[in-house]
Amino acid sequence: MKYARKIAAPLILTPASGRRDFMLLFAVMLAIGAGNTALQSIMPAIGRSLHIRDNIIALAFSVSAAIWVIAAPYWARRSDRTGRRSMVLMGIAGFSISTLLAGIVLTAGTKGILTPVATIFAFIGARVIYGVFGAAAPPAAQAILAGQTTRAQRTKALTMLASAFGLGTILGPALASYFVLPGVGLAGPAYFFAAGGIIVWIAAWRWLSQDVPGSAAHGAVSSYPSIGGEPTGANVTAAMSDDTINGNPEMRMAWLDARVWPWLLVGLIAGHAQAMTGQAMAFLAIDRLHLDTATILSQQTIGLVLTTGAGAALLVQWGLIPQLNLSPKTMVIVGLVVAAAGMVATSMAHSLFGLAMAFGLASAGFGFTRPGFTAGSSLAVGPELQGVVAGRVTSINGASFVLGPSIGVGLYEVWPPLPYIVASVVCGILALYALWRLRASDLAESASPA
Repeated sequence: MKYARKIAAPLILTPASGRRDFMLLFAVMLAIGAGNTALQSIMPAIGRSLHIRDNIIALAFSVSAAIWVIAAPYWARRSDRTGRRSMVLMGIAGFSISTLLAGIVLTAGTKGILTPVATIFAFIGARVIYGVFGAAAPPAAQAILAGQTTRAQRTKALTMLASAFGLGTILGPALASYFVLPGVGLAGPAYFFAAGGIIVWIAAWRWLSQDVPGSAAHGAVSSYPSIGGEPTGANVTAAMSDDTINGNPEMRMAWLDARVWPWLLVGLIAGHAQAMTGQAMAFLAIDRLHLDTATILSQQTIGLVLTTGAGAALLVQWGLIPQLNLSPKTMVIVGLVVAAAGMVATSMAHSLFGLAMAFGLASAGFGFTRPGFTAGSSLAVGPELQGVVAGRVTSINGASFVLGPSIGVGLYEVWPPLPYIVASVVCGILALYALWRLRASDLAESASPA
């Protein structure tokens, strides 16, 4: 009984400690998101310099994404039993160790100490560490923040926390080019982001408040942070729901539920189109612009193109969507049409300006589509199923980055414009399907936004 009373005790924080905890948790999410996308931006050039096939580079990230998707629900449940602070520390530690090992392995490979085959296998091993342990931090960070806020404050606080991943997709590729350093070359960004992760771990270990295991507040699974994997808000909705982690059997819903399945199908296919084209973008920039992968200029160019895409998507999500007040169905259709046009333009672009603008247009389209299918899924059901649907949306978003990158790079090896042409055709067909099949819901007043 004494133990039970201890578990139920509230965590009392001052306003200053609450702000400090938010800043620390934001830094954790930002470091993980930025570090992962930075590695994604440098690996195509490293792979080319080591004469490793492009699809093997994509496979390395698909492996870590698949493991993340499997591990994330386990850590989300475990953090409710064993405490969230330790899960946050484990997640940022896993990221830091994985990224540091990746830097060491890539340095050894580029210096000729390891063969290309040994380098890529060792790199995949380092990424496995990230996939297993990095997934522990986001749900635990959400749970800590949820436990420190009232329900009225919680949605805003969790949304701000989730935005750290989106900000990381911009900062990772943008900063990577500044840390291509003498002695370590293209592996330099891995050391920088690993060092950043270690600093964040020390700060969290020193100043992050202790939480109360077993408290009612909980976090939800986050999608794998990836180029093109901007947040949709679904995991915020899931974290606000009481049934998500506990798996309330009364709140279960069939995957093929007619109210939600068309929205999820659109999200799954569009997500694969985005993952295919985003992962192939760095390779396209190298080939179209005839970049020397051994120079800093190549990484600066790749970083500029990828940052333009991420920035365009976030501009749509953070700036245009709140102003335009479009329905979910309209967002999906407009997004798919814009994305298709952007991918056609990308397939034909042969200059840095052309590639950046075309990829930015495609990314802006997906910036409409992802929140559109998320909101449509949410509005298709009542309040009692919001957590279930949000969990499905997050699963769809994560699954897109398991096979999507490998498919895109595989098509790229057949013919460079092919992934963009295929994705544009798919998005065009999907827009027609959305026009025909997606329906506005009469539950809009009762459903919470995703």
